[in-house]
Amino acid sequence: MQRNPTRRHQRTKSTAPEDVPEVDLSEEDILEAMREIPGYIDITTSDFRIIYELAHAHAVDRLFTHVRARDLMRADIEALTPELQLVTAARILVRQGLKSLPVVDARRHVVGMFTQTDVLRQFGAESVLALLLAEVERDGAPFNRHTQQPVGTMMTTSTVTVADDAGFHAIIAGFHNHAGRGMPVIDAEQRLVGMLLRRDFMAACHVGRVR
Repeated sequence: MQRNPTRRHQRTKSTAPEDVPEVDLSEEDILEAMREIPGYIDITTSDFRIIYELAHAHAVDRLFTHVRARDLMRADIEALTPELQLVTAARILVRQGLKSLPVVDARRHVVGMFTQTDVLRQFGAESVLALLLAEVERDGAPFNRHTQQPVGTMMTTSTVTVADDAGFHAIIAGFHNHAGRGMPVIDAEQRLVGMLLRRDFMAACHVGRVR
């Protein structure tokens, strides 16, 4: 394919990689990019796509090879236990400024996750505001029957965990597999050692989004 030798491929310093959203390349995108390269290049659009994807994967590996879950996790979290009453678990969540916490057994093996959504579900509310309105309509009457329920009856048991030595790709895969704000981090003996928050991971790696 013949290129226009007077045309040059330019990028301004203000356009950082993280400023550009991740998109799927179309054939026209690839052709337009190739037209900006001076001279002649004997390469098809399919070849270009393969090279781009391989180069992108290598770049990610190089840039984030140092990333490990243990370095980004919060090790000082206070985990919950299945027998804790809802009101106690709620106080622990509020005290730590979190919306979810892992639930562990006596060996510190993760048996579930307890989230703000679990609390709302217990009260039959769709949001914190809906719960507040329900409380007002009940003239402030306490929900004793619900607040004394043990965490083990409300927690989500299908929990996604990540190993403490997990790297960038394993962490990304974990966050892709569930919509929660954090994942429990476990050691080689499957014991809880911390919690990796989605926002901490995104900030540390400058990741624009993790679906």
